[in-house]
Amino acid sequence: MADPTARPSRREGVSTVPRVAWLIGPALVAGVAYLDPGNVASNMTAGARYGYLLVWVVVLGNVMAWLIQYLSAKLGIVTGRSLPETLGIRMRNRWGRRAYWLQAELVAMATDIAEVIGGAVALNLLFGVPLLWGGVITGTVSIALLLIQSRRGARPFEFVVIGLLAIIAIGFSFGVFVAPPDPAGVVGGLVPRFEGTDSVLLAASILGATIMPHAIYAHSALARDRFAPPRSHDSSPGARIEIPLEELRGIPTRRLLRATKWDVTIAMLIAGTVNLCILLLAAANLAGVPGTDSLEGAHAALAAGLGPLVATLFAVGLLASGLASTSVGAYAGAEIMHGLLHIRVPLLARRLVTLIPALAILAIGFDPTVALVLSQVVLSFGIPFALIPLVALTAKADVLGGYRNRVWTTVAGVAASVFLIALNAILLWLVLTGA
Repeated sequence: MADPTARPSRREGVSTVPRVAWLIGPALVAGVAYLDPGNVASNMTAGARYGYLLVWVVVLGNVMAWLIQYLSAKLGIVTGRSLPETLGIRMRNRWGRRAYWLQAELVAMATDIAEVIGGAVALNLLFGVPLLWGGVITGTVSIALLLIQSRRGARPFEFVVIGLLAIIAIGFSFGVFVAPPDPAGVVGGLVPRFEGTDSVLLAASILGATIMPHAIYAHSALARDRFAPPRSHDSSPGARIEIPLEELRGIPTRRLLRATKWDVTIAMLIAGTVNLCILLLAAANLAGVPGTDSLEGAHAALAAGLGPLVATLFAVGLLASGLASTSVGAYAGAEIMHGLLHIRVPLLARRLVTLIPALAILAIGFDPTVALVLSQVVLSFGIPFALIPLVALTAKADVLGGYRNRVWTTVAGVAASVFLIALNAILLWLVLTGA
């Protein structure tokens, strides 16, 4: 019998050679969101200001991210619907659904701000392009990447984004091998602690950049687009599923979920390692150096201390980060609107509208690094609105049937949600009281 995971061939209908690698990809694309310019700014700033203090935040965030991204992908694979689509069906109150869409849309716009600004800064560092025009170029390239996804399908889009992911990994990790961090400092940074309000702000920023709401929305849609073929029945909100997805796609769901665990593991190992490298690079080489809590200052300090090659690779990684992550962010934004409001806006029109806030910030001359860090704080406040429904839905038998979460999986999801909400509450209290 032919392997059900094999891709169709022209002569036999089904290839006789299993291609497990064909099942890998959606998590790597979603994982780009964990390496966007907001991550770079947050981790560089944390390392430059506090050395190894917040290493534990990066590690903890990556562990939580694995669980969250797997649950998101599982929802898309088993149901054939994204998280926004599922919520759009189950939220009967029209105004409640619109309010939920509004906060999700604000989160998507905060994501766009970080990614477009990061790309603009990278173009400025590499080629001297003015920041405003750099933002325009970054937005234009993101449109081209989205056109690949909409016209050629999920797989070619994945190949392009994964190629950019490789560039990001090399660009941000190279400097750590040139100037290794202090092992004792790294171990000491694994002990959870803070040093004042600003360190809590940076921790929330790191978590907002690591566990990104739009990545949760996007991953469920990416898994759906790859593994759930078009249905022949009515797909309108509230319509019954008459044909099991497993029968339509010909691949056992359990096989897909096992492959997805590998997909998520690979993606999170890459993202977590690169994020840690960024913080360690700053902690080992930029701590206490004036002006290095900005991307421009960090680039200049890297060039002066470690040489132009390290600084150039850092800027190239930042550019690839901005280009790849802004396309994934725009994809997530379109899915949010379609799933919750049942409205499809032309890709170009939507992209142009979402570019306006980022371009406005660049036009008025607001500090790019500060804008990046603050955008990640906004994202951290959006995490509960994506995470709590995800954990709740994947625990329901009427949503996932026999694939619903086990008890300990739900407990872990609830614990992650409580931790993130508590951190944001502490941050808000510290800021309001001036502590």
